[in-house]
Amino acid sequence: MIEELNQRSLEIFRHIVESYVDTGEPVGSRTISRRLNGKLSAATIRNVMADLEDNGLLSSSHTSAGRKPTDQGFRLFVDGLLEVGNLSPDERRTIERKCEAVGHSTDEMLTEATSLLSGLSACAGVVVAPKQESSFTHIEFVPLSRLRALAVMVAEDGTMENRVIDLPEGILPSTLTQAANYLNSRLSRHSLDEVRLVVQRELELHTAELDELTARVVEAGLATRLGDGESGTLIVRGQANLLADVGASQRLERIRALFQLLETKRDLIRLLERTQDADGVHIFIGAEHELFALTDCSTIVAPFRDSEGRVVGAIGVIGPTRLNYGRIIPLVDHTARVVSRLMG
Repeated sequence: MIEELNQRSLEIFRHIVESYVDTGEPVGSRTISRRLNGKLSAATIRNVMADLEDNGLLSSSHTSAGRKPTDQGFRLFVDGLLEVGNLSPDERRTIERKCEAVGHSTDEMLTEATSLLSGLSACAGVVVAPKQESSFTHIEFVPLSRLRALAVMVAEDGTMENRVIDLPEGILPSTLTQAANYLNSRLSRHSLDEVRLVVQRELELHTAELDELTARVVEAGLATRLGDGESGTLIVRGQANLLADVGASQRLERIRALFQLLETKRDLIRLLERTQDADGVHIFIGAEHELFALTDCSTIVAPFRDSEGRVVGAIGVIGPTRLNYGRIIPLVDHTARVVSRLMG
């Protein structure tokens, strides 16, 4: 598309996008004429704007109204005309210092990074860590009462996770010990996720050397661990920023619809998981993704990696399609790099 536009059309289009990003208001020919210091007449600019609208890059509510970029227009601008800025040394240090200040907790660091992005961008900050293969090496069942026990799982790095599970009637301490021994003998060769598949297969084929009560404890322990977080971890901060420039009640309803999608989180996680296939910043504009089709919102995200270079999540922002891409892209990129370093 960009090859089909002459230099004059591209310059006018760039000024329209930049003016709309600044004000949020449809842009008229006189505004562009002033931005061009009167180099082109308003009539000439109107003709170019009409051509840009015919090409699907601009839209207007009626013929005499100003124009604003369409999703297709923003995509052309981002891919072909955008001048990405640079973060100042102070901004870089601020991101690094605040992410490092929360200590060694990954969840706290990701939450701080998300809040920081929200504040710096005036958008909603988001981070997702897709469900990872568990790396637990040991499990124990500690009785709490006649019908409840604590499943204590020890990871390779020594950290522990505890889950309360329900027990069937008739459980003895020796039954809990047998269930733990059965799982631990398999954890020495598999991750906890793989153990679930192995155990299910053995139980289906009746090859597991377990009585009925022990088998039910084993299943309860695995189901409790694997049943939460199946869709990954999602953190969203600064949702109120998405309402900052909302005026019309219809637009407000569309943003509320987005909030409902954020609450369910599954669709957003699927979107962010698409960033795992490549490096760098990913930009999803408006209706390019069904999640934002009715919200006039876009997202800018970048993957982050662990110490072995594997993509383990994505971090970024959600904002109106008219957000300042040139400013926010380097913010997201640098934050993702800082998070990757701290994940190591």
